[in-house]
Amino acid sequence: MSTSSRLANSEPRWLRRVLIGTGLGFLFLFLALPLLAVFAEAFNGGWSAYIEALKHPEALSAIGLTLFIAVFVLPFNILAGIAAAWTIAKFDFRGKSLLITLIDLPFAVSPVVVGLVFLLIFGAQGAFGPWFAAHDIKVVFALPGMIIVTLFITFSFVARELIPLMQAQGRDEEEAAISLGASGWKMFFRVTLPNIKWGLLYGVILANARAMGEFGAVSVVSGHIRGETNTLPLHVEILYNEYNAVGAFAAASVLALLALVTLVAKTIVEWQMRKETEMLDAALPPEAVRNQE
Repeated sequence: MSTSSRLANSEPRWLRRVLIGTGLGFLFLFLALPLLAVFAEAFNGGWSAYIEALKHPEALSAIGLTLFIAVFVLPFNILAGIAAAWTIAKFDFRGKSLLITLIDLPFAVSPVVVGLVFLLIFGAQGAFGPWFAAHDIKVVFALPGMIIVTLFITFSFVARELIPLMQAQGRDEEEAAISLGASGWKMFFRVTLPNIKWGLLYGVILANARAMGEFGAVSVVSGHIRGETNTLPLHVEILYNEYNAVGAFAAASVLALLALVTLVAKTIVEWQMRKETEMLDAALPPEAVRNQE
């Protein structure tokens, strides 16, 4: 056992119990309790009222639109994330720091500001709005605008998960594959993709969760058209403002269920990543393991 491990386990037992109890209490108070409250309010009117609220055409439209946007932006997030991570991790070039800063931009800018920016660009008085209007193409207050802002908000997650992973793996395996005669695509599918698959899946899960729960940017460009441009978060807001508590919490419970599914998938991916890491460490010679410690 390393010195750092011994120091980490040297705290008094009472201190560890206090820290664990504080952490569990925090999780229950701020995560589990609100989640239970959502489901309690959703079923406050009974099972029939809950099902009736979810069977409403506007609710079904909101659920379908939310899932459609999340699925639609998924391949773009994967392609953009892999391309950005590959470029940053495998190559040295002028402007690399600027590219990393741009990838982090969605994390730094408020989603409402993002929505306003795209409204200024594609709105009726925006830079490209008159051209789109002349060609009868709707961007803002329609599905294309919602997809665009969702892409902007979510594209960083895949890249941010892959960049450190690909940097840690280095270029040796890819260079060896190329030197043995593999083509670029064959190298990617046989070497690079298997090495990054769990990190890629982890980033996809995070991006998908953000896409389904996004409110600010989508709210600005959607127009709040019932049955057409309302996603689940927007549908929850409208019903809550109309004092339809059962309908609002029923829709919120669907978002909560999607979040729980995402959490389970995230946990499985983390377990697989940790399992592969342990298997790789077990395959290393003892000298290499000691050097890592």
